[in-house]
Amino acid sequence: MTLTGADETQAAAPGDPAEPGHAGVLRTLLRRRWDAISLSTKLVASLLVLLTIGIAGISFAIRQLVSNYLLEKVDTQIVQQAQLVVNNIDLINESFRDQTSAGMTDYYLQIRDTQAHILSTPLKPVLSGGVVSEPILPADGSMGGITFGEPFTTEARVFLGDSTTSRATLSAARSPWRVVAMKVLNEDGEFTNIAFIGLSLNDQLDTVSMLTRYCIMAGAAIILLGGVIGMLVVQGMLAPLKRIEKTAAKIAAGDLRQRIPAMPENTEIGSLSASLNSMLARIEQSFREQQETTDKMKQFVSDASHELRTPLAAIHGYAELYKMQRDMPGALERADESIAHIEASSSRMTVLVEDLLSLARLDEGRGIDITQQMHLTPIVSDAADDLHALDPERGVSCGTVTLDTSGGGPARLAYAEGPLPSITLNGDASRLRQVVTNIVGNIHRYTPEDSPVEVGLGTLTASIGPESLARMPATEQSFRHFLEAVEVGQSMQIGMNYAVIQIVDHGPGVPDDSRARIFERFYTADPSRARQKGGTGLGMAIVLSVVKAHRGFICASQTPGGGLTITVVLPIGPVEPQPRPGAQTDGSGRAPKPAKAAKAEKRSRRAKG
Repeated sequence: MTLTGADETQAAAPGDPAEPGHAGVLRTLLRRRWDAISLSTKLVASLLVLLTIGIAGISFAIRQLVSNYLLEKVDTQIVQQAQLVVNNIDLINESFRDQTSAGMTDYYLQIRDTQAHILSTPLKPVLSGGVVSEPILPADGSMGGITFGEPFTTEARVFLGDSTTSRATLSAARSPWRVVAMKVLNEDGEFTNIAFIGLSLNDQLDTVSMLTRYCIMAGAAIILLGGVIGMLVVQGMLAPLKRIEKTAAKIAAGDLRQRIPAMPENTEIGSLSASLNSMLARIEQSFREQQETTDKMKQFVSDASHELRTPLAAIHGYAELYKMQRDMPGALERADESIAHIEASSSRMTVLVEDLLSLARLDEGRGIDITQQMHLTPIVSDAADDLHALDPERGVSCGTVTLDTSGGGPARLAYAEGPLPSITLNGDASRLRQVVTNIVGNIHRYTPEDSPVEVGLGTLTASIGPESLARMPATEQSFRHFLEAVEVGQSMQIGMNYAVIQIVDHGPGVPDDSRARIFERFYTADPSRARQKGGTGLGMAIVLSVVKAHRGFICASQTPGGGLTITVVLPIGPVEPQPRPGAQTDGSGRAPKPAKAAKAEKRSRRAKG
């Protein structure tokens, strides 16, 4: 029958904290408390814990090392002295009959016969105050399992003297002993006696104790100093995070221009700063675009209301005028005049509403189909003919647009009079016709009837994609960027082929600060000009929306010598791979550029040979 200390099947008490539900709540509370502690405090606390563990481990290792070393030294010393005692046992018995004349007062010596019976104890260390300390040895007549020549540790037996004994003396007397048992042989080599010789470990224990106290004091100083230095270092290392926190607070307060100071991106903080700055830049850009869209929408609604209010006010005014004059003489003639004004105002309002509807459809991606294949050349040619029919005295010429890189300056588009090149692309023919018609209509309205106009069409290769091209703003800087892409594309024959329409007039032009805004809705550099000519201020905005829907680009630039140049860029398709050297020529009768290069290389080799 086996007895156990408790019943293993006993159920846990209802309030036992080891119950799974209570354990989960306890873990949750501890986790929340831990999460509530600041990161700097966690790092410093972790550093202190690691320092404490490290110093404690090192101190314990040093203490054990020194203790074992001192014990080995004592063992060596005892064994050496024991051999000396064994060799001079007779001399010792005579010399130490009187304890007061003992010279080896630190050693303990006991002589026994071969049966382990105590014969004498010639050496007994006497401390101050007459205190005697001696090791506890096996009883008389017994060896207690002790092995000869192998040192062992034993407790001390203390005999007090008559006088008052100090605490230090008692502590030294109670220190354990290190003892070794040796066989005593006579001159003939016969085993005659047993000698127990011992040495108190008081000095060794004092050394280890002093070393332990020193390690504790030094460890405490190191931990304290490490905590202070660690706190300073952690605060310095977390300073970038503090800056990020302050920057985030400023951004939360509404200052989206704030950025985190840049740091090397190969570090964690630097990588985080770069990612946050990139995110903040996108957020600021999105917020700015949203603000601009909101402002444009407000301006658009205001302008549309203003544009619609004018014809509506005219209709209402002439209707009131008709009511006031219908009973007066000559009312019929005045009624015809009022109806004519009402009809003109309603026509203008109809055009405005149709333009607004077109813009709304284009903004929603409706009302346009860019998947059908169409010929662009007839549209441009018809626009030139329409302008000539509207202004018979105006000189209208057509030609080809090419890239001109001569002269050492930046690249530009050159116009050469001649037949328009044949270009086919995917797009909405009716909408593209509306683009060139609106541009030509503006030239008819706002330039002198005798000012010449050049209409050019050409194909250029550019190392830029249609998506990137469509995102470019309608500015001259974007146009220069496109020309740089054309230089790269045509030199390396990579990228996309684009159709370029350029309509150049030599009229009064548009001021530099207003040129990029002519594509804004309801914007005119001269407000009276558009109203007197019958425009709505939405024609160029429709042009921009149609071109962007075709993933194209449009901009207005100044004509050399005065005037305005409108450039429209529409994608045709990717550049086809060049044929190998020696391939057939193209439709123009000229060999492709790589073939020319190959022939030139062959001629060069022949000349060298």
